[in-house]
Amino acid sequence: MTTHGPLASFVVPLFNTGGSLPPLLDAFRTLQIEGGWELVLVDDGSTDGTANRAAPLLRDLPGKVTLVELARNFGEHAAVLEGFRHAAGRFVVNMDDDLQNPLSEALKLLAHLQRTDAEVVYSQYEQKKHPWLRNLGSRLVNAVASLLLEKPRDLYLSSFRAMRRELVTRIVAYRGPYPYIDGLIMGATNRVDRLQVRHEKRAVGRSTYTLRKLGRLTLNLLFDFSIMPLRLATLLGAGLCLAGLVMLGDVVLETLLVGRGQAGWASLMAVITVFSGAQLLMLGLIGEYVGRAFMTISGKPQSLVRNVTIHQPAS
Repeated sequence: MTTHGPLASFVVPLFNTGGSLPPLLDAFRTLQIEGGWELVLVDDGSTDGTANRAAPLLRDLPGKVTLVELARNFGEHAAVLEGFRHAAGRFVVNMDDDLQNPLSEALKLLAHLQRTDAEVVYSQYEQKKHPWLRNLGSRLVNAVASLLLEKPRDLYLSSFRAMRRELVTRIVAYRGPYPYIDGLIMGATNRVDRLQVRHEKRAVGRSTYTLRKLGRLTLNLLFDFSIMPLRLATLLGAGLCLAGLVMLGDVVLETLLVGRGQAGWASLMAVITVFSGAQLLMLGLIGEYVGRAFMTISGKPQSLVRNVTIHQPAS
C-alpha cells in the first residue's frame, strides 16, 4: 500500500472534452478531503486541443493534478489503466468527464469503500440519463459479462467505480493491447460491492459513444477474457456433424427402401452453404484468437504517453 500518497485519487479520461472542461474542473476547486486528494486527467488522443485547454485551468486547483497526454486514441479502458498507473492515492475513483456522475456521488463511493471490506464499489443507478442507444449497448455488454465473467447478474458494470490501492496495483500489471477493466477486476478480486448513486443529464457537449466502440469492447470481452467462443464453435461443429450423419442415414435408408431418387440441387446447395459457413465461422474465431495472440507477442502497445504534466496545488 502507498503510504506517502493522498487519501484519494480521481482518475478521469478525456476525449474531445471541449466545453465540459471548465465545469469538470470547477467541481474540484472547493473539494476538501481529510488526507488529501489528487486528480489524474488522461487525454486519450483528443483532436480538439483538450490538453491545451486544460493546462491554464489547472493552476489554482487546491489539489495535485497530473495531466497525461497519450500519443493517439487508444480507447477508454487503456486510458483509464494509464491513469491508474499515475495515481498514488490509497483509494482510486474512476469518473467520466461529463459530470453525469457528480463529485458528491464520487465521495459517497469513497466513503462506502472506506467503511466496508470491499476492494471495489460499483455505482448502481435508479435511472440512467444516457441516450437509449447507449443504455441498450450497456445492457448488452453487461449480459455478455454475466455469462463470460461469472459476475452476479444484478451487478451493473459501470465505469463510475471506486477501488482500493491493492486492487489497482494488481490490475495495472496487465500490459496486453486489448484491456477490459471490469474483466481484470473480476479476475483479481471477489470483494465486490455496489452503491446506488444519482445520475444526471449531460449538461455540456455530446457523448462520443458509438456502435464501433461497443463492438470493440465486446470483442475484447469475448476474446481476451474468455474461451467461450471456442467452446461454442466446438458445440456448433458437433451439432453440424450430427446433422450430417442424420442426413446421410436418411439417404442410405431411402436408397435401400425405395431405390435411388432424383437428387435435389437446391437442397444440396443449401446443405453445402450451411456447412461451409460453419467452417468459415470456426476458422474466423480461431483466427481472432491467433491474431490477438500474435499482436500481444509482437509487442503492440496498450498505450503510449506523449507527455506528463504535473500541477502542484496552489498554496
